[in-house]
This record gives sequence, structure tokens and C-alpha cells, in this order.
Amino acid sequence: MRGWWRLSWSAARPKALDSGRFLSMFPSHCSLWLGSRWSIIQSPLAEEYLREEKPRGSAGGLYSFRDYILEDNPSHIFLLNCDVCCSFPLAEMLDAHKIYGGMGTVLVIKVSAESAHQFGELVADPITKELLHYTEKPETFVSELINCGVYVFTPAIFAAIQDVFMQRRGKAELRRVTSFEALQSATKSIPADYVRLDQDILSPLAGKKELYTYETLDFWEQIKTPGMSLKCSALYLHQFRYTSTHLLASGNDTKRASITGDVYIHPSAKVHPTAKIGPNVSISANARIGAGARLISCIILDDVEILENAVVIHAIVGWKSSIGKWSRVQGGGDYNAKLGVTILGESVAVEDEVVVINSIVLPNKTLNGSVQEEIIL
Repeated sequence: MRGWWRLSWSAARPKALDSGRFLSMFPSHCSLWLGSRWSIIQSPLAEEYLREEKPRGSAGGLYSFRDYILEDNPSHIFLLNCDVCCSFPLAEMLDAHKIYGGMGTVLVIKVSAESAHQFGELVADPITKELLHYTEKPETFVSELINCGVYVFTPAIFAAIQDVFMQRRGKAELRRVTSFEALQSATKSIPADYVRLDQDILSPLAGKKELYTYETLDFWEQIKTPGMSLKCSALYLHQFRYTSTHLLASGNDTKRASITGDVYIHPSAKVHPTAKIGPNVSISANARIGAGARLISCIILDDVEILENAVVIHAIVGWKSSIGKWSRVQGGGDYNAKLGVTILGESVAVEDEVVVINSIVLPNKTLNGSVQEEIIL
């Protein structure tokens, strides 16, 4: 079952945000619909959690909460897939969408012809930017333009989803089936209220002057493995150079740790001056980094303690975990591999002089011996 977070704040535009499931946004008020794996940062939010009673598809799930979404009479609705990482140019998309005058605008990006088949490929008019053709993960090459999983719609999207419901129900009522077909449909057919945004909405409406595209020239990645979280963290830290330089740490004096590259350190974290941090490191609230520790390409979550001379490379260290003296927690750095990075779950204790390589450790475990390429349950 899919869960939905509804988060709202009174602001004309959102500040910094992580990728989420659904966002509805309008001039004086914003409501954000998120998958439970993601959160908003640097925004005062009121949270509500909604849960689907059953799977309804990406568009069907949105439709099931239509009354809730429309209760404040939004002029536009943003939809954000939870498994993408990008700069989310929402303001620019909205401006372009208003000029196009259609029902929806899709964020797109150009990729190599070799990788395009892994995504939804589309063809757009080079002048008007109208979406002319859309195919989800085609077997043959269609275009270098792909769907980024970020959309802006008018409330008319709900009428389009309802039309799919009505068409399916009408066909079901008109068509007589044999007993064998009825048995097969019970296990294989798509329910009338299960609507996919890509195949059931985008493809049929392409070329009807309802959908348009906005191309981003910035970064974009799809998050399909745990290791991609590290790559995406590096992309966002790099973006801070241009958008939020005050968030990046510096080590310009002897009282601070040595900083290399892009590094974020929460103000409440304590880092020993002899530690060396970076590049591509994020240290969260109340973390404690000991003397001589070395951190490279890693995410350190809240309340983590890393003791003297420990090394953490290509790893994600979960909340309240601890890494002992002279221990080494390291991944190979292959972000697409199943065990390409090392992940410690919540409250994992790695004792002194223990080496953990390319492994995933579930929460509340204590490691008193070295492990390599293992999943510790």
C-alpha cells in the first residue's frame, strides 16, 4: 500500500526540498504530497498522513484524494515522483505552463540514445514544446527526450482521470465475456479504478494540445539503488555552491576540521579539529566526529558517533549508530550495484578495529568482527 504525506505551509513558493510524491501548489498556499521515504528541509510544515486503501496506480491514487487536494481551490498542482533527484525548477515550469495554456507540463531532459529506453521516451514540437508522442520504456528507440517524473497540472487533470474510469467501466458493461475470460480477468485485468499517469493519461493525450514539455539543462538522476542516494547527495551539495553557499562548511582556521570539497555540517554536530572531512559529506544533527577521523563521500545521520581515527568512505550511517576507534566502514563506490556502498541501519554499533566493506547492516546490530559483501539481518 502507498502512503501519502500532506504537508502545508503559507508561502508563495517552496524553499529547498527533497524529492517527494505529490505537490499541489497555488499562489497563496502550498500542499505537498510526499512518499514516506522523503521529507522537506528548511520549511515550516504542518504534516498529515494519508493512506490508500488499495493500490490505485500513480494517477488513480491522486484521484482518490481529489477532494482533499482541491479543498483550497488550487489553480495548479505539481506532481513529483519520489525516486528522482534534480534541481526541481518548479517556478520556471509554472511560468512556462501558464504560457503554454494546456492542462499539463512535463519536465524533460535529454539523455544518451543508449540509456533512453530505460525511461519514458517522448517527442515534442521543437517550437511550441507540445507533447506529440509518449511511450513508456519502448523496445525500440524513439527519442533522446525522457520524462523526468515532475509535472504541473491544472485541476482539469482529475476530469481526464475520471474519463479513463468511465471508459473502462463502459467497455466492461458492453462486452460479454466467456467464463474462461472471466476467470482470467480476475487475476490479470487492470481494475477500472487503477490508472497509471504515464500509459493511461500521457500517451492518450499526446498530440491533442493538452500537454507540453519543459526541458531542464540541469542535473537529473533516478534513484533505484541505495547507493544512488550518495550520488544525489553529492549533486545537491554541489548545487549549494550556487544556491546556498552558507550551508557549506569551510575549514579556514586551525580550530576547525580540515574540509575538502563540498561538505554540509549541521550546526549542532561536533567535529574534532583534527578530523578530515570531504569531499561529498553530509553530517546531520548532534553527530559527534572524533579526533583523526576521515570521512569521504558519506551521509552521517542524526546522533551518530564516530570515534578516534575511524574511516568512513562511500557509506550511509544510520541514526544513533556508533563506529569504534580505528574501525573502517567502506563501500566500493559503485552506486548502481546492490552492495556498491555500505549502509548501517539505525542503532548499529561497530566496535573498535572492525572493518565493514560493501555490506548492509540492519538496525540494532553489534559488529565485533569484520565483514565483507554481506547483508547482516
